[in-house]
Amino acid sequence: MTVAFVFPGQGSQAVGMGKALADNFPVARAVFAEVDDALSSKLSTIIFEGPIETLTLTENAQPALMAVSLAAFRVLQSEAGLDLARDAQFVAGHSLGEYSALAAAGTFSIADTARLLRTRGQAMQKAVPVGAGAMAAIIGLEFEAVAAVATEAAQGQVCQAANDNGGGQVVVSGDKAAVERAVEIAKAKGAKRAMLLTVSAPFHCALMQPAADVMAQALAKVQVNKPAVPVVSNVTASPLNEPADIVKSLVAQVTGTVRWRECVSYMASQGVTQFYEIGAGKVLAGLNRRIAEGAATTAIGTPDDVPAFIAGRTK
Repeated sequence: MTVAFVFPGQGSQAVGMGKALADNFPVARAVFAEVDDALSSKLSTIIFEGPIETLTLTENAQPALMAVSLAAFRVLQSEAGLDLARDAQFVAGHSLGEYSALAAAGTFSIADTARLLRTRGQAMQKAVPVGAGAMAAIIGLEFEAVAAVATEAAQGQVCQAANDNGGGQVVVSGDKAAVERAVEIAKAKGAKRAMLLTVSAPFHCALMQPAADVMAQALAKVQVNKPAVPVVSNVTASPLNEPADIVKSLVAQVTGTVRWRECVSYMASQGVTQFYEIGAGKVLAGLNRRIAEGAATTAIGTPDDVPAFIAGRTK
């Protein structure tokens, strides 16, 4: 069995996520404490108690989801004897989840990752005035068709395919009017569903260039180590090992397409037959199941998931 660990992105957050891990495992509590210290704020209280409106703020949701992923990952290390370099071929993460993947692989410290994601969330929110941008999910058209829809809808504005999630699910992002045009064009071209998403900013499009510039400066100031296993990059859909390449890809990721379908297809093509989603929710497990037919997909985010992980490894 060849294994990859994958880490979820924004949208998977829920009040109370990770609390059972913190209640049951000292190593999980230590992760939340480290994140709180790094941010000089009690993010853990917002994670465990809400309110959801505060947790969902981009500047909170990004480090919060990373904290839950790394808490779960540390529990697997302490309770199941997980050794990433020995036990996995790749790590990958969806958008902000790529930072979680890199932290798990030792590229960044947890503290630096928390600060980077707080900075990333704030910069992405500030890049575009509220209400000026939008994102929409297009269901039932393949990526190339949606990319063509986005090009047709742009009409001098920004409209890009932002997330290629697989299974005929593609998200477009850009100027609000252009994204609204894309929704109507996609419906006319046979999309099963095309709908605006409730998001606070148009992520992963050219409008995010100011945030990319901020991240280039922030990443230049942190220690970047070679990962224990290759990270499959959102923007290249190929494995990266070298710190300089990783930093370059993280900067490009802010404005570039999250090529999740291609990332998972690549890992499957390299023999991965078991994907473990580490952290909150089961979004990636569902996507991966549709992309890599026949591969096992397991979500690990609660104490009950840990014995199942141990049992699965001993089969």
